[in-house]
Amino acid sequence: MEIEEMAVRDAYRIRPRIHSDERGAFFESFRDEEFTRVTGHVFRPVQTNFSVNHRNVLRGMHGVSLPPGQAKYVTCVRGAVLDVVLDVRVGSPTFGGHDVSLLEPGKGTAVFLPDGMAHGFVSLTDDSCVSYVFDTPYVPGTPFEIDPFDPDLALPWPSTQEPVVVAPKDLQAPSLSRAAELGILPRYEDCLAHYARQRSAFLSHSPWNAIPSRPSEFAGEKE
Repeated sequence: MEIEEMAVRDAYRIRPRIHSDERGAFFESFRDEEFTRVTGHVFRPVQTNFSVNHRNVLRGMHGVSLPPGQAKYVTCVRGAVLDVVLDVRVGSPTFGGHDVSLLEPGKGTAVFLPDGMAHGFVSLTDDSCVSYVFDTPYVPGTPFEIDPFDPDLALPWPSTQEPVVVAPKDLQAPSLSRAAELGILPRYEDCLAHYARQRSAFLSHSPWNAIPSRPSEFAGEKE
């Protein structure tokens, strides 16, 4: 599989190697050793959610406070969605930056968001189904929202003559700058410390000798 860092620091896009024959196709969506070796991040799934969406449904932008934090691995298992990752870690070199991926089941592309990111997508088809795999369970009171139409962010939602369906809580969410003023956003330095603690805990129970602290140690390496 090919794992590449996105325009948002510490977020990754994963493209599997697809094997096709007369029966159909097979591919590996995630392998923890390869993922951690290339990215330096530790991801241990504990909860999986699915959302089923009508065309032009927009979900986002959603994040989780740190602590507890919540990393996620996102892919589309039916239909197609335009997926957006937003860096909301105050102090990050890519704070306020975003990256976009087209997710559809035929290609198997997935995105990984570490703790401290915000995520959203718009459904491009009826009955699209998105899979979210999390490394921590849902904790009431910890999610937060950012206005998906914040003009300062200018997120590239597709133009359509049909109405976009958005939850009231997302439409009423603060802009990124206002959220920073309110103190609801995670700090970059706290996120880095959290990532380091995860690596340390992993290594204390792992047969591996070392994993990278930054992906540059394995830049360009592919399976």
